[in-house]
Amino acid sequence: MRIGLMIGSDRDRAARERVAGFVADARAAESLGFTSMWIPQVPGAFDALTVVALMGQATERIELGTAVVPLQTRHPVATAQQALSTQAICGGRLALGVGPSHHWIVEEQFGLRYERPAHLTRDYLEVLNAAFAGQNRIDVENDTYRVHSPLDVTDGAPPAILLAALGPVMLGIAGANATGTVLWMADERAVGDHVVPRITKAAVDAGRPAPRVVAGVPVALCPNSEVDAARELAEQTLGHAETSPNYLRLLERGDARGVGDVMAAGDEAAILDRLRAYRDAGVTDFVARPIPLGTDPAARAASRRRTTEFLATLTPEL
Repeated sequence: MRIGLMIGSDRDRAARERVAGFVADARAAESLGFTSMWIPQVPGAFDALTVVALMGQATERIELGTAVVPLQTRHPVATAQQALSTQAICGGRLALGVGPSHHWIVEEQFGLRYERPAHLTRDYLEVLNAAFAGQNRIDVENDTYRVHSPLDVTDGAPPAILLAALGPVMLGIAGANATGTVLWMADERAVGDHVVPRITKAAVDAGRPAPRVVAGVPVALCPNSEVDAARELAEQTLGHAETSPNYLRLLERGDARGVGDVMAAGDEAAILDRLRAYRDAGVTDFVARPIPLGTDPAARAASRRRTTEFLATLTPEL
């Protein structure tokens, strides 16, 4: 199991410091030996693919991924152009995480329809895969798109496509049409009993290689006496399952009731045990989202550093 990092909130950084912060984060992750760095597409924040391009110019080896670019807000040809351009800038190290997002983002924030997301995803991936086939042209007609477009961005290898797939239908689409899945809110039982069997069967049936299972998991290194407080903070910071039916259905597949239960928290032995459990469930890429503890920016920065440096002792693979 490879170990990577996911960028979290920049609320402790002034806006003018964020670009330099992205570069510093990527360089630090690479120097510590992490295999990947993942950038979430947060509504109203920096564009994830732009951040990847920035990080790609500042690093040499680390894989750089998006988690995830929402499909409804971008035409697949525009996504393909940007992804292939970013892939060239990064020297072939982009992992393109995409997904149909959630109704409260697509409908309430963008005013778009959130209808038949699985059907849209399948049609979208057909266009993306045609764009990444290296034919310098896209010719796809399906229920959603009519595309006949030149595409001559680069002759390099295409990026991996990781689909945010939580339910059975989406996992089937991911296995048959993508490199794998990128998860959030999935505990070990949900991964081992639900995600891995379905996506693997779909990949085998489609004649594709074994899929990657990328699991984003909050992590906090702390005394075991502070675990409950860490879990409560994770719920306050990241707990939005109640507004996302997709996450609620995924939680029903495991033992966790919220993001606090999904997280790995405690001392070194406790975190190592939790990572091993994710590995044994079938996770191929464990992506840690450090949860900094403390009442002020300095304390939170020290907490993040302790968590990150401990995780680095487990890289590149567990």
